[in-house]
This record gives sequence, C-alpha cells and structure tokens, in this order.
Amino acid sequence: MEFTPLDMNSWPRAGVFCYFYRMAPTGYSITLHMDVTRLRRRVKEAGLKFFPVYLWLVTGCLNEQEAFKMAIREGQPGYYDTLTPLYASFHPEDHTFSLMWTRYDEDFSVFYRNYCENQRLFGDNRGILCQPQTPPPENAYTVSCVPWVEFSHFAVHSYENKPYFFPSVESGKFFERDGKIWMPLSLTCHHAATDGYHIHVFQQSLQRAMDGFSGEEQG
Repeated sequence: MEFTPLDMNSWPRAGVFCYFYRMAPTGYSITLHMDVTRLRRRVKEAGLKFFPVYLWLVTGCLNEQEAFKMAIREGQPGYYDTLTPLYASFHPEDHTFSLMWTRYDEDFSVFYRNYCENQRLFGDNRGILCQPQTPPPENAYTVSCVPWVEFSHFAVHSYENKPYFFPSVESGKFFERDGKIWMPLSLTCHHAATDGYHIHVFQQSLQRAMDGFSGEEQG
C-alpha cells in the first residue's frame, strides 16, 4: 500500500479540490443501473459466489482512477495505489452485520480465495468488526449491498467531521427490464475528489468488466 503526495502547485485539479473541500464542502450521490445479465450467468456457470465477484470488479474499476483513491496524510493531499474493500458480513441468525475487509489483488483467484478464507475464519464473529485484532487499513473504502431492496436512489451521509474522499458504494436488488437483469449501484462521493466525468469513466469500465468476466482473470 503506497501513498503518493500531490504537488498542489502543478496538480490541474488543485483549485477545484480546495473549493469543494474548504470553501464549499460538497458531496453527491448518484445511482447507476448496471446490466448484470451476462455476469450472473457466468458466475453461476463457474460455481462462484456473486458478492465477492462484485467486490473485485467494483474495486478494480475504482482503482483505475486516482480520483477515487484520494486521501490526506499529515496534511498532504495524495492518493493510494489501490483501495481495499470494507464490506458488511451479514448474520442471518439475528439480522445484524459486522464489517470485514479483504485486500484487493489483481488476480481474481487470489482475491476470491482470500475472501472465502476470511469468511471461514471471521464470518461468525459479532461486533462491528469481524477481524477485531486488525483495524481496517488506511485505504479501506465502504462497499456493500442491500439485496432485499430494489432502489432508484440511495445515499450514505457521514456525520463525522473529517476529510474522507473515498467513494461509498452500495448495490441493490436485481430487477428485470427489457429482457435483461439489472442491478442498481449507488455511489456517494466527495466533490473535491470526483466529478461526473469520473463516474462516467467508472460506469463504462465496470460494464465492460462485467460483460467480459470469465472467472479466470489474472493481473
């Protein structure tokens, strides 16, 4: 996990960042509808679990843009080389959840194996953190799902006053339209780090990744 500081004197976005971070702190939420028709079929054919595939695809596409990996360390804006998904592990027995994380790996098989191992070791743990002895890494971003609810809008609002520029990502219940299966996908972002253009690039990249997923991807 590496952090690269940004030179505020040469960074083209420096003025926009300062405006939306200090002068007019602004966030926004947007919900995309992703076509998961081919992805669901391929995941089922490969005998895989959909959720870790979703985590890997979303994280990989976010990692393609520095804007989604921005943070401030020791007062210096910069970006991490990669994000780590921090997600909810649901406990069906009492309808609660705990937070778990699995480090991203460009090799899907490595990430999938590590995800399953984390579930085996920590999935039954209660409390807010499934891995209580290890805090989430600094590059952890929130990504989860509410598979019971089909939504057209979803927003996450933080009430803690601290700089946080990673996106929060939430998916919802699949629905059918025009003979295809769709998944609502909400992103809540800090405007200091990202604009609509970054969302557009992410959406296009994620749709390509979903359509081309085979289950044998390697970095």
